[in-house]
Amino acid sequence: MISRREFLITAAGIGTSIAAPLAPSHSAVFGRTEDLIRTAPRARFWTSTAFPDSDCLHCHRPDRKLQAKAHAGKPAIVKCLLCAQYCIIKPGERGKCRARMNVNGELRSLVYGRPIALQVDPIEKKPLYHFLPGSEAFSFATSGCPLHCKFCQNWEISQSRPEDFDTTFIPAERIVQAAAQRRAPVIAFTYNEPTVFMEYLFDTAIAAKKQKVRSALISCGFMNMEPLKEMCSVLDAIKIDLKGYSEDFYRNVCSAELRPVLNSIRQIARSGVHLEIVNLVVPTLNDSDKMLTGLVDWVMGEIGPDVPLHFTRFHPDYQLLHLPPTPVATLERSRNYAMSKGIRYAYIGNVPDHPGNHTYCPQCGKIVIRRSSFFVAEMNVERGKCKYCGRTIAGVWA
Repeated sequence: MISRREFLITAAGIGTSIAAPLAPSHSAVFGRTEDLIRTAPRARFWTSTAFPDSDCLHCHRPDRKLQAKAHAGKPAIVKCLLCAQYCIIKPGERGKCRARMNVNGELRSLVYGRPIALQVDPIEKKPLYHFLPGSEAFSFATSGCPLHCKFCQNWEISQSRPEDFDTTFIPAERIVQAAAQRRAPVIAFTYNEPTVFMEYLFDTAIAAKKQKVRSALISCGFMNMEPLKEMCSVLDAIKIDLKGYSEDFYRNVCSAELRPVLNSIRQIARSGVHLEIVNLVVPTLNDSDKMLTGLVDWVMGEIGPDVPLHFTRFHPDYQLLHLPPTPVATLERSRNYAMSKGIRYAYIGNVPDHPGNHTYCPQCGKIVIRRSSFFVAEMNVERGKCKYCGRTIAGVWA
């Protein structure tokens, strides 16, 4: 008898018809851990005290008075340089993402080729409203995330370890084949934070380009400059969750920092990759007028008026079950302020059939994309222009 995992993979076009996020299986976890470590490939973007040219300032602050002699390097400590957590990892331990491990002084990726969620979604569900609207996105995720957001709606996988799931190794080329079989023009790296499987993402996006399949990253933006530069070189679209315009909010609610996310957004905007920004508005935590207007002012001042900005409704989940859903009036107030400051494409998300889901021409004001839930009901953009007045609509349309 084949396992549930094998059945889903076979049915899915990796075939994947589609597998929703798989439920954790806690039997034989120790055996899976040993197997994951044994087969885990070497990760990228890290340094180690075992390197002969190791720079002590990778781990120590410049103001520290370091001894003149070189670091002994025993045991070999690794510093991960992938995301802005900069985890310093002892042998046998993992970073905050749980997906990268110091194995005998070498950083390994425990999630390379180990997807735990496979699904085809409308591209609007990401949400990407100005990137091939109406298309399907072959979406997948591994476990792990460098953030620990108290409101995470995918916490079952983002806050899990790779051995919590009974996975089957799927090479990047098979992911692309599955997308092609489903006639999905986009592969979306999503659900958890894809930065933690950067090597897998990179190989998949390279393979996708060869088959003329686009790649989209759905991310928290908490990565460092060099890894992001490499991702931008192979990606076609990036959606960043700008979770709140406050350092305190990031520290207390997400266990992260705001500044690296702002730096990532600036870098993506300069790269030319299609960019959209989402702000999940959480009642009492990031919904003050100061935070919302500050966020809008920063986007307008730093990125400009043509980057789509989504204000999304919070629903109680994970560790914030005690909070109510975001009042629609709060989302409307935020969208109205954004438009008053010159943002041309401001949206209200997670409120089905709200007028704020549609795309309006910034010149004639007519609806150029009418949406019903996550689906395009009417398209009035032709060759990137408003059908009614000919104004160019920012985005990727073909």
